[in-house]
Amino acid sequence: MSRAVYLHIGAPKTGTTYLQDRLAVNARSLAANGVHFPARNPMTSPALSQFRAALDLLDQDWGGPAGHAEGYWEAMTRKARRLSGSVIISHEILAPATPSQVAKAVASFGRAEVHVVYSARDMARQLPAAWQESIKQGRRWSYRSFLDRVTTQRPWFARAFDLPGVLATWGEVVPTERLHVVAVPQTSGPELWQRFCAVFEIDPDWAPRESEAVNASLGVAETAMLRRLNRRMRRDARREARFDELMREMLAQDRLVRRQSAPLLVPPRLDPWVEEEAQRWIDYLTASGVHVVGDVEDLRPRPRDPDVAWVNPDKIGPKPQLRAALDALSAMTLEATRREDPDGKIVAKVRSRVRELRDD
Repeated sequence: MSRAVYLHIGAPKTGTTYLQDRLAVNARSLAANGVHFPARNPMTSPALSQFRAALDLLDQDWGGPAGHAEGYWEAMTRKARRLSGSVIISHEILAPATPSQVAKAVASFGRAEVHVVYSARDMARQLPAAWQESIKQGRRWSYRSFLDRVTTQRPWFARAFDLPGVLATWGEVVPTERLHVVAVPQTSGPELWQRFCAVFEIDPDWAPRESEAVNASLGVAETAMLRRLNRRMRRDARREARFDELMREMLAQDRLVRRQSAPLLVPPRLDPWVEEEAQRWIDYLTASGVHVVGDVEDLRPRPRDPDVAWVNPDKIGPKPQLRAALDALSAMTLEATRREDPDGKIVAKVRSRVRELRDD
């Protein structure tokens, strides 16, 4: 039986992709030291297995046909119960789980000592990153619509960002001394990984291989252009097998991040709300006794840089988007020439898309 299970539940856009990839590429050396990052089977990566397990627990079917995640949570917890040492299960969609889902999750590990780890980042950085990520994944909403929904606490991701709410729900089942918050540093570098290591009780030497996962930020023009592209595409295209590979990995996280346009920021009108949220989080952590790794002041947004102007991505002009679109078209064209198309299906789809754009 595992000595301890660490459920890293998010929040989204707090270095979760980096953490999960670094744990995965060092899985063997970590296991040799009694720390396990399990997959359901050798044919499925730990990150994918744990994503599907989280979907199964939450009764969701994101990113696949109905039922594609069924059975993953039971398989994952059964494997965890058989392991000796510590087990880490990580996915950011677990943060806004309901009380009944939280109770089921913790009970699944039997007599193992369950710890809950929540990584938090100030809202001034987290909100732009979250909206941009949703656009990369095919969403069509405006930045204003996204922000309005967050500030009124309606959608799941707003609940996922609500540090006090998340910890209060999980704290109904997990003792306070087993609740941990990792404050995401204000500057990039190795400190975030060191903070994760501290909370998971990992010696950094056990995971020497660096992650190659990149989830770099786009500028305003690139994000606005992708949103317009999403609006032109059929909704069912999002489920096509190569959508993530082409749109998210090759285009959004490779070609377009090399461009430089104005950074995506929180609008000035939300500065008071962002400050209030930071203070609410810090007050909660100070009073609750939850274990914090890092500095709670990292959860407070930095003052605005007077040399960096706010640019509204919902109202950016056509010329910057056109330049981004031409770079994207160039990248897609080059990619198409590199790929085999024995049946002519790719060419046919491209011609169909061109006709749609021409007639629009």
